[in-house]
This record gives sequence, C-alpha cells and structure tokens, in this order.
Amino acid sequence: MFNNQSPNQLTVTRRELLHQSGCGIGALAMASLIGQTSNAGTPTSAQSPLAASEPHFVPKAKRIIHLFMNGGPSQFDTFYPKSELTRLNGKPLPDSVKNQLQQTQRKRAANIFGSPFKFKKHGESGLEVSELFPNVARHADELCVIHSMQGEIANHSPGLLLTNCGHSTLARPSIGAWLLYGLGNESGELPGYVVLCPKGLPTAQSRNWTSSFLPGIFQGTHIDIDSAGKELIPNLTRSDVSTQQQRNQVDLTQFLNRRHRDQRPGDERLESRIHSMELAFRMQTAGTDAFDLEQEPAHIRELYGKSTQGRNMLIARRLAERGVRYVQCYHGGGQPWDNHGALVPRIKKLTKESDQPIAALLTDLKQRGMLDDTLVIWGGEMGRTPTVQAGPKDVNKMGRDHHIDGYTIWLAGGGVKPGTTYGATDDLGMVITENKVTMHDLHATILHLMGLDHEQLTYRYSGRDFRLTDVHGKILKGILA
Repeated sequence: MFNNQSPNQLTVTRRELLHQSGCGIGALAMASLIGQTSNAGTPTSAQSPLAASEPHFVPKAKRIIHLFMNGGPSQFDTFYPKSELTRLNGKPLPDSVKNQLQQTQRKRAANIFGSPFKFKKHGESGLEVSELFPNVARHADELCVIHSMQGEIANHSPGLLLTNCGHSTLARPSIGAWLLYGLGNESGELPGYVVLCPKGLPTAQSRNWTSSFLPGIFQGTHIDIDSAGKELIPNLTRSDVSTQQQRNQVDLTQFLNRRHRDQRPGDERLESRIHSMELAFRMQTAGTDAFDLEQEPAHIRELYGKSTQGRNMLIARRLAERGVRYVQCYHGGGQPWDNHGALVPRIKKLTKESDQPIAALLTDLKQRGMLDDTLVIWGGEMGRTPTVQAGPKDVNKMGRDHHIDGYTIWLAGGGVKPGTTYGATDDLGMVITENKVTMHDLHATILHLMGLDHEQLTYRYSGRDFRLTDVHGKILKGILA
C-alpha cells in the first residue's frame, strides 16, 4: 500500500480533475505549462523498460510463433511412427514395461494401440509424417522434429506451467516475458508478447503468460481468438471523444502518473502502468490495423482458409511482421488434444482444423523471406501413451493416456537444422533412448537462437538471481543450423 497522505500529493482525484478539465481543455493548458505539445507525452525510449535492447550475441531468430496444441497431441499418430506398435496392436503391454508406469497410469493402461493412420516419407529428408498432416508434410524439409522431450509431471497444469514458465509448480515469468525483458519491444504500437487463446479453454489462465515477479509491462497480452464478429480487444476504440481529446486526456493522466511515480521511486508497478497506458492508446490504431484481415489479398486469405485457426495463423504472421517478438497461438478449445477417448474422430477433426493453416503459415513466412529469422514451434505440454486406455473396445471410442517420457515437438526456421530428427524412444515409445531434452534445454536453446545467454539473462528477486532455466538447461547444439 502507498501512503496517500503525502503532503506533495494532489488533494483531488485524477478522475475528478479530468472531469473538471472539460474533456481535454485542462490537459491542453497543463501541457503548455509542462512544455509538452498536445500530441506528445510519449516517454522517450531511454525511459521505457520496453526499449529495444541489444542481445548478448548475434541472433539467428528475431521473433517466435509458438503453435501450442493444448492437451498433448499423440506423437504416434502425427510425427513419430512406431512399427512395433503396429505389429503388436491389440496385445497386452508386457508386465516388465507396465510395472514401470505410475500407479494411476498402470491401472488405466490396457493393450498396445498401433496407430490407425498411415505414414509416408516426405521431401529429400525422408521425414515421416502422418496422413493427418498432408499439407504440413509438404514442408518436411523445413522441420526439425524432436522425439525425446521429457516432462516432469504427467498432468496438464504442471505441464503448461513447465512449458510456458520453466517451472511445473510455480507461475514463474513466462518465456515471452523473459524475451521482452531481455530484448525489449521492436514495436512502439503493439505489445511485444501476444497470446491468441480462447477464453473457453480450461487452461486459458493468465499464469501461463504471466510476468510474475518481472515488471508487469512484460506480461503477455491475451486476445480471445473465439470472439468472431466481436471486438478481439474489448474497448480498443472510443466513439464518445475525438482522438485529439483522448490524446490530451492521456497526456494529462500520464503527467500525473509520472509525478506520482517520482514521489515513490523504485516502484516498478507504477512504471509498468505508465507504459501500459501509452501502449494502449497507440494500439487503437495499430491494433485495429494488425487484426484487419481484409487488408490481405484474397489469395493470401484463401491460402490460410476460412477456419478460426486459419484466421489466427494469419493474425500471427501479421503481428510477427509488425515487430511482435513472441506470438503464442493456442489450438484445441471445446475438444483439446487431450484424447483420452474417441482419439480417432477427434484427432481427425483437430488436424483438419490445423493442417492447412500451419502449412499456410510456413509457406507465407518463407515467400516473404521471414522464415529464416522466425522460429516456429509446434507441440503441446506432453504426449500420449502407446497403449489404449482401459474400457472401450470400439476403435472410434478408444483413446490414449498422458505420457511425458519421450513426446514429440517440432521447430522450423529461425536457425534450426531443417529436415532433421533429434532424439529417440524405444520400440514401444515408452522411454527415451537417445538425446533426452528437458524443457530447460529447449528454453535455453530458444533463448540462444534469439541471441540471449540463458545463464546471463537474470533478474534479482527476493534476494537471489532468477532465470528462466533456473540452475538447469543446456543448448541443443545438434539441432542448430
């Protein structure tokens, strides 16, 4: 709490002063007194915590688009075929393997479940991709597929926190917040960290894009991607006052904010609010422009398709080319990739929704010359088991359980080695046998590609220096181009 009895503090509230100032007339007078013009008031880049900063070394990537498949997509049905599962389909999991499972998973696990989907080799690399992703498969030579991701806790909330924040139990600063803290914002009119996520998603919680103990200005800006026909960003525009009047009001309010801040040095929350207000005003123009897909040529809109996911991929590209450092696109709202049951019909639906838009994004980035310095990441917070869950006998009702010991993600562009696979699991896909990759390793590598040393990117809080990778993390040199 701040001391509101400071003798230097104004005795009227800001709301009252703005009301009495006649929608900006007072602001004009005040602006002349403090040496500002009516359309100024923007803090200089030297004052802003979002000012672009130099990386530790020359980066391979300038921006990241993270395609987050919420719920944990099945690696065995998408990007990691296992012939042994096909051969043993319907047979019991050997007791020697079953006994290694956690008790809950052991009770759920029934017979081995070979993928009902066909795989083919694609491109010069011969990368194997499921028939569920025919369009993405055409980009096989651009993909770097990691088959050996290692989680910590086989549950969604810890998996989401680990993936986004580097800690499975505490909401530490998210990776997007760390990137903004380390590099600043390239755009003066848009947030540097945007999350496209439906509010209806059970996991659509701000702790997954939090700034935590970092200043609040670094937190992700959440956009409800399911608000079709409505404002994507509520209250972005105003019709009751002119732009000039609003600019005047903001100038006066910011003058009072800075005076309030100067009387309370060292409070980063006040600094964050000042810059958030300025950014919000600037977004009234830039935000409506970035989200206006009618500006795109018809052939580009057709490339992405008319689905919600197609719209989101196109928005992600438009944000990325306007300087947004980190865009995260969640997919899987009413039916997430958490396919405990009805895996076959549900994964068909999910891949049909996402295949064309993801391929369009890769195509579009490449033809614009952006893929080389844009890191695209695809994956979820975990994978699925090689067994069917106990119960259903109908293949259309069967599903797979959670699995964290060797799940699959892929990366493209941004300095990763294209057309390659990294890591492996055993014949049944139960355990990692080659090049285990922890989330700390992945985060260290992502920061490295963005020109940041994960061991040097620290923030002192509560008496010690924190970092995204905590005391862990190694750079995956085997996936670097």
